[in-house]
Amino acid sequence: MTLSVLVVDDQAVVRAGFAAIIDAEPDMTVVGEAGDGAAAVSLSDRLAPDVIVMDIRMPGIDGITATRVLTGRQDPPRVLVLTTFDLDAYVFEALRAGASGFLLKDVRAAELLDGIRVVAGGESVLAPSATRRLIAHYATGPRPGGDASAIGQLTARERYVLSLVATGLNNTEIATELGIAIGTVKSHVNALLRKLAVRDRVQATILAYDVGLVRPTPPPPPA
Repeated sequence: MTLSVLVVDDQAVVRAGFAAIIDAEPDMTVVGEAGDGAAAVSLSDRLAPDVIVMDIRMPGIDGITATRVLTGRQDPPRVLVLTTFDLDAYVFEALRAGASGFLLKDVRAAELLDGIRVVAGGESVLAPSATRRLIAHYATGPRPGGDASAIGQLTARERYVLSLVATGLNNTEIATELGIAIGTVKSHVNALLRKLAVRDRVQATILAYDVGLVRPTPPPPPA
């Protein structure tokens, strides 16, 4: 199956560079390019891409607003945010808007391509720096609150798996931690996503921190 990708960036040279990298892959094809959020929404409606590689800071409708519009629709595309700005506000707002991943523009080509495949497969991807900042934000800042009743639907094992997901462990690492098969981990993850009515691991992680299921301990001060 060939993945259809829409590339959105207000800089033509950057947009063309990403498009060339993506189009060179045998399992991907760039179906369109857009220079702002309004064009991204319009093209997405017409082309129905599997994945949108979305810049954040653009004139007019920015990437966060466009992501919120796109992911709020029926059968939405997966959105992978790609930006120069590794700032808390952008990371959190992009994820809350419904993005399935967040990578920086200095990412290696192979990591970008892997990220597209991961989000197309229903998983999520975060730049390591974004993951650290997300966890640090919830470790030291006020908790915004959330619907704890959704967590109550999970079994004890599913809650524990969710806590491991929320600390950044992948399926292989969770399987090792629990001493179970990767297939069993996938079953637990799929079940908890369904019960929580969230799209992916990123949204599940945000909910886990919002309701206080996971509250990481800040690192000790240096000696």
